[in-house]
Order: sequence, then structure tokens, then C-alpha cells
Amino acid sequence: MKEIVRKTMSGGLMLLISFAILILSVGVFVLGLYSDSGLFLIVGSLMFFIFIFILPGFFTIQPNEAMVLILFGKYVGTEKEAGWHWANPFYTKKKISLRSRNVNGEKIKVNDEMGNPIEIAAVIVWRVENTAEACFDVDNYVDYVNVQSESALRHLAGMYPYDVDDENSQTLSLRGSSDEVSEALKNELQQRLGKAGVIVEEARISHLAYAPEIAAAMLQRQQAAAIIAARQKIVEGAVGMVQMALNKLNEESIVELDEERKAAMVSNLLVVLCGERSTQPIINTGTLHN
Repeated sequence: MKEIVRKTMSGGLMLLISFAILILSVGVFVLGLYSDSGLFLIVGSLMFFIFIFILPGFFTIQPNEAMVLILFGKYVGTEKEAGWHWANPFYTKKKISLRSRNVNGEKIKVNDEMGNPIEIAAVIVWRVENTAEACFDVDNYVDYVNVQSESALRHLAGMYPYDVDDENSQTLSLRGSSDEVSEALKNELQQRLGKAGVIVEEARISHLAYAPEIAAAMLQRQQAAAIIAARQKIVEGAVGMVQMALNKLNEESIVELDEERKAAMVSNLLVVLCGERSTQPIINTGTLHN
């Protein structure tokens, strides 16, 4: 539905008019009593009933609130201006908050793109933008937001893996691409909640972990991957240092080494540089070949 912004009368102005009607009704009624005229009594009574009729039309709106006005089942408009207002007493008035709200979703268990069970939760910030759609296009827009938020999160979790093994991979993951995943979640939520007149201001994953039944195995896998990556860096650095040492010895002509001695030196340096524990030096008191 299309929202219609409707301007209502000022409550203060209508209060003055109602008091004037009340005073006139009392005056006419008293005049009818003293003049023994039934017409004055009828007019005074009608004016008093008009005063009573006016009273239910007053309502107030606080900042970032709106009042949806319905006349005999037909939507006639929405008043969004804060203050004291008056509208047709026959209007059914439904107040809606336009303030930002949070949905702190509970942890749910889903499968990621690789089929691994994970636990995930999200925090969503939203507000009502179109009051007509929020009131008439869905049954209960608050429940609608809660249900669709969980549904969108389940769908998003199945589109990405929890993590990727290759650091240079361009594949997005739930753990390594939080900004991109949050933006995708926000866009999907906006598509789902747009029909309820809701604007999604922010969507963030608040909890992400492997499910308890595979958490230990995945932790060992991550530790093994970290050890392999660290060893790879160590080996690359050690080879570079050995090459630099051999080149320096050759440039400075410090010692002449044949291929066999070079191989022994390379082996010893790699053991020293790649070993997990510190090495103990052995002093050779003999010749180079002993």
C-alpha cells in the first residue's frame, strides 16, 4: 500500500473551540430554563453532545512516532508530526513507532556451504519507513521481521564456507569476509522486509563457531594448517639464508668448498635454521676433512 501523509488539526486550537461550544451550550441551556423555551433547551443539549463528541478526537504523537488513521475499515492517512492533534472521532487510531530497533537473534545451528554444522547468530538494526505497508501488508510486522531475519540468516550461512584453507584464495568465507557477508545479509533482509515497510539499517554476525560435535576436530585441522604454513615460511627463509651465506663466502673468497662440502654445509645450516630446538655447536679441532 502507498502511504498517505495526512495533516490533522492542532489539538490546542480544537480545545479552544470545544470550550467555546461548552460555554455556549451552558448559556443556551440556562437561557432556555429562564425563558421556558423548549427550543433553547434542545439547542443547548445538542451543543453539549457536540462537545462530548469532540473529546475522543484528541491524541498526541511523540518524536519518531506516527498515527495511522482508519475510517470504517478504510485507510485515510498517517500523521507523523509530533505534538497534540485532533482528528475525526470516528477514526480508528493506531500508533506506530518509527524509532530504530534491534533484533538480537539467538544462536541457530545450520550447515555452511561445505556441509559443516556451525552455530551462527546476527544482530539486525531496523525501523519502520512505510506505515501503511507495516499495518496492512503483513499481519504483525514485528513478528514478520523476527521470522524473516532467522530465515535470511539460515540461507546466507549455506552460501559461504566457514573458512578457507588458502590465504590467497578469492573465495569469500563467513569468518574471513565479515564485511562482505554482512553486506550480503543486509541486502537479502531488505528484499525480504521491504514488503513490510521496513528499512534495514545494519546487519552484523554476532556469533560464529563450529558446532560442538565437530569443534575439536576442526580445531586440530586449523592447528595443523597453521603449523604447515609456519614451516613453509621457515623453510623459505632458511633456503634464502643458506644461499646468501654461500654467495657471501664465494664473493669474499674466504674458503674454497667443493660440491661435497657445500652439500654438508647446506645440510648443517638447514638443520640449524629449521630445527624446533636450539642447536649445540661442536668445535672441530681437526682438519677440514676430519
